[in-house]
Amino acid sequence: MKDSLENKNLICRPPVVVVMGHVDSGKTSILDSIRKSHVAEKETGGITQHVGAYEVELPAPVEKEGESCRKITFIDTPGHEAFSQMRSRGAKVADIAILVVDAIEGLKAQTKEAISHIKKADIPFIVAINKIDKPEADPEKVKRELSKESILVESFGGKIPAVNVSAKTGKGIPELLELILIIAEMEGIKGDITKPAEGVVVESYLNNQRGPTATLILRDGVLKTGDIIGTPSTAGKIKILENFKGKPIEKAYPSMPVIVIGLEDGPGVGDNFKLFPSLDLAQKATLKKSEITPRVISIEPGQKVLNLILKTDVLGSIEAISSVLKSLPQEKVILRILKSEVGDVNESDVKIAKPAKAKILGFRVKTSQEIKNLAFREKVKIIDFDVIYNLVEEIRKQMERILEPETVREDFGKMKALVLFFAEKNRQIIGGKVIEGEFRKGASIEVFREEKKIGKGRLISLQKNKKDVGKVIKGDECGILYEGDVKVEVSDILVMYQETRTKGEL
Repeated sequence: MKDSLENKNLICRPPVVVVMGHVDSGKTSILDSIRKSHVAEKETGGITQHVGAYEVELPAPVEKEGESCRKITFIDTPGHEAFSQMRSRGAKVADIAILVVDAIEGLKAQTKEAISHIKKADIPFIVAINKIDKPEADPEKVKRELSKESILVESFGGKIPAVNVSAKTGKGIPELLELILIIAEMEGIKGDITKPAEGVVVESYLNNQRGPTATLILRDGVLKTGDIIGTPSTAGKIKILENFKGKPIEKAYPSMPVIVIGLEDGPGVGDNFKLFPSLDLAQKATLKKSEITPRVISIEPGQKVLNLILKTDVLGSIEAISSVLKSLPQEKVILRILKSEVGDVNESDVKIAKPAKAKILGFRVKTSQEIKNLAFREKVKIIDFDVIYNLVEEIRKQMERILEPETVREDFGKMKALVLFFAEKNRQIIGGKVIEGEFRKGASIEVFREEKKIGKGRLISLQKNKKDVGKVIKGDECGILYEGDVKVEVSDILVMYQETRTKGEL
């Protein structure tokens, strides 16, 4: 009887799907293709703001109140860094993942990182082999490369479904969506509407007109205007409840992405939220700021530092970027984020950056011409990005520029001076025998006498059997034209070497 009652409370909720892969694999194009085809254009004109998640509906829905077994919720994150950040907080973010792989380029380093994140999340996934509209597309090559990463697709005798798609033409997209629904049914994805509402924060930002704004996805329960919710970082009473298109709604059901206004502060992306009977209890459950230990960076005298100011479109981007920047090697150059906040680059950012010689990073934000002019006058560099991967690569380059070029020395060989043929000013013609390694034309020379270095010079020309040659090896007798700051004597040892300056590496 109890099982029957519990089953009655469970409804078929839309699966929550995250799309991952290499930055150039076409993740965004696939999401855009799905969004344009399956998000209804109603009075709000579709999605008009960045909400971090959206819902699509496939044809022929089978619905009950608060339930649609033909809907899918997609999380639109800045990348697998954000997904990892959410997962690291213990948030059950997605039910299913889509791994997008370029049918031409195949697996890249970021693809392998995405695979690792999906495996750690321990959720079912589908491989979407994109760009099959291109003549050079090779889906079979992609499948072979996947097998090397222990991912066997169904056509290779494994259990992982794979779909050939083209975000450009839309081919394979309907099959991909149907496959998501099939997996959701097999996994038995359900939500309990009798439980107190709880779920996860997928986006957070500050709206100048409306205050702290968060996008939530429910796992269980029903959320209503007036409900009091709390996260580890903030709490509040829901004043406004909207669907992902910004349209006011009375209730939100499991898997629905909803926009919430009324929290006292912006919650952390990946934070779990739950319902509380009173605001006082919700506030008591949040962590006090004094309990949150800031990351202290110890700077040693002479330590090289790259100071940064980070401005982003939404709070989720700050957390994703900060997380991936921390993964860069910092033994030689320390990264120090002086300020990170949501919003456009402003005068205050430039004033902070100038004395600290900091770079201002703008991620999907605007910089007015007035602020650009101010930054130019103050010699402050503002770098704009809209892809996290590109931002990280640029920061790596900036760090390497701070490092002094490294001088690498390579010793080639040694020659013993046997006879002196000619001497004029700082030049000599010397006959000798190579006793170690080889001698090459144009390299540098150090002169040793009785095992003590007495001077240095360079080899101008090299002869063997009175003919010009490029090099001579151990055992050969040769003649050289030497130019240096000391005169060579018989029995001196000449060490040949070459120094090259290479850019600093992290």
